[in-house]
Amino acid sequence: MIRQPEKLRNIGIIAHIDAGKTTVTERMLFLSGTKHKVGRVDYGNTTTDDDKEEQERGITIFSACVTFPWNEIRVNLLDTPGHVDFTAEVERCLRVLDGAVVVFSAREGVEAQSETVWRQADKYEVPRIAFINKMDREGAEFERVFGQIKERLGANPLAIEIPVGEGPSHVTNPFRGVIDLVRMKLVTYELESEGKVFSEHDVPEDQLENALLWRETLIDELSNHSEKLMELALGEQEIPEDLIHEVLREATLSRSIQPVLCGSALHGIGVQPLLDGVCRYLPSPLDVPSVRGTNPFKKKTEEERRPSEKDPFCGLVFKVLPAKTGDLYWIRVYSGALKSNSRMLCPGKDKKENVAQLWQIHATKKDRDGQVDEVGFGDIVGVIGPRFAITGDTLCDPKAPIELESISFPETVLEMAIEPESTAERKKLADTLEMLKRQDPTFKAKENEETGQTLIGGMGELHLEVIKNRLLRDFNLDVKVHKPRVSYRETIENRIEVTGECHRQIAGQQLFARVRVRMEPAANDTAIEVKNGVEPEALPAEFSEAALVELKGRCEGGGPIGSFPLTQLKVTLLEGEMNLEQSNETAFTIAAADAFEKALHAAGPILLEPVMKLSITTPDEYYGDFIGDLSQRRSKIVETDNRGGVSVIEAHAPLAELFGYSGAMRSLSQGRAGASMEPLEYAAAPPNVASTFAL
Repeated sequence: MIRQPEKLRNIGIIAHIDAGKTTVTERMLFLSGTKHKVGRVDYGNTTTDDDKEEQERGITIFSACVTFPWNEIRVNLLDTPGHVDFTAEVERCLRVLDGAVVVFSAREGVEAQSETVWRQADKYEVPRIAFINKMDREGAEFERVFGQIKERLGANPLAIEIPVGEGPSHVTNPFRGVIDLVRMKLVTYELESEGKVFSEHDVPEDQLENALLWRETLIDELSNHSEKLMELALGEQEIPEDLIHEVLREATLSRSIQPVLCGSALHGIGVQPLLDGVCRYLPSPLDVPSVRGTNPFKKKTEEERRPSEKDPFCGLVFKVLPAKTGDLYWIRVYSGALKSNSRMLCPGKDKKENVAQLWQIHATKKDRDGQVDEVGFGDIVGVIGPRFAITGDTLCDPKAPIELESISFPETVLEMAIEPESTAERKKLADTLEMLKRQDPTFKAKENEETGQTLIGGMGELHLEVIKNRLLRDFNLDVKVHKPRVSYRETIENRIEVTGECHRQIAGQQLFARVRVRMEPAANDTAIEVKNGVEPEALPAEFSEAALVELKGRCEGGGPIGSFPLTQLKVTLLEGEMNLEQSNETAFTIAAADAFEKALHAAGPILLEPVMKLSITTPDEYYGDFIGDLSQRRSKIVETDNRGGVSVIEAHAPLAELFGYSGAMRSLSQGRAGASMEPLEYAAAPPNVASTFAL
């Protein structure tokens, strides 16, 4: 079933945690007729949060995709997590989406994770519209949040709706509807209808002056994007609605503006106009530029795939859902068409993949709309059959190979040791961890051969807690779980040159080799870089290659402080010395190992610890308590701000000092403060911390 690309919208809902993303999604499904009853996050019955862990915690953990019609448009919508531990879910969704709806709470405004997801959308050049939600909550302020979007995000928001009133029903001027600035109409909703029934009225006299000011701003901004509209405005002539929508769309697609709407998703107010805005202003697959990649078999050959049925098939795997019956691969189709019972190439693995079945994607397996035979470019589809591809891999027509840029994910910052209670559990644990790694690219697992422990890595305490619960509850594994520990790294302070030698007799043969190696901190935080600086005529290629392989292998090992992974390291092979009788590849391997160990110890090894960007929102009366607590946690206060009785503290703090911080935060503020954190950087740990790991 090939859908018309001009009538497709691939969008994501992104926001800070608790801004109302899942509620917006639920309301859209209800209003579109896809659901006959609205699910509630607090009841644990939403469509997209179908995982038991999500239902218990009341948050989105895994991105989920739903598809529904709105008027003549088919919307593929991805509901993404808001918690920073699961920001990779947002990253991979934005990589394949054409547009996004960014949800802000009218009370909390632009929060830390709001900034993170906005930057991610900037990175992938995703056009977006904003929805200021929870206008009926205590403390809601439309203009304050609108200003924050402009100031903090560096955006160019443009209101196409304004609220009438703010806050719950018991306040003096409660939220009771929205004014459509394009048509200059007041829209009110019957609460009993869950947002389905609304009525339009002329703008009341007491609201008219304010509405006209916002309307004037709207027209002035759009005049910068259309000469025709400018002429009509200057001539004080009536401006057709269709022209306003047309210019709004063009400016949104170019990311020059971000249309702003408002409402209350919980009560269905303002969601219908939001759906109209998605269809009117966000791009179809035809509005998206061609994708570019390289021919993997001709590395320097750049390839292009247009959003066209005439170009060969090309798609990107952005999520894998493991299942015993066969993993379900979520694929964004960029060009051509994909048919069931076909063969495709995975160039990253140089493997042919079977495409056995195609499924329209939905949030839960039981609710899939059904199996299809074919999907066209611009669509998102679930595929059963591939075996080798992972998240970020390209699938393409074997006759027209292309490899698109993969999806990059941050390094894990926390580790936790787990041990199977019996030998029988070991194999089951290994299989389960492999399944989880396919599902979650930010989850790492490796076995310590010496201790028999398995180390699992994640993006934070909540991430590891979710993984642990899944192992114990969902997979019924009998394992012992240890406390999380910080993922430290090691690097060096100084640049140094050393000579490594091999004077050794092995199997009756005297061996000789000498190499000179330079080791230095890598520029631009490059993880590891090993270079060959030996002139080709100075040393046989096989000898220099043997030395380079050894140096690369040593770089992948642990450092001298605590055997933590090495990073930010550049190693250059400068020269080599040999003689005809006693030199071979083994000799140069030994000499390179000797040089590496000498250099690593002489260059001043240092311990790096992960530092987090911490954002705390607290009532003013607890501000001093938080400042004092942060100073005890080796934190650096970066910025403080006051927002009408609420203090916002931005700090940089070592992750090692933030274990159990959510509990400490509740104690300091009687449960009234909130916080979010995200990885910032790896920085040198103080000597007293490094000394605890001395071998």
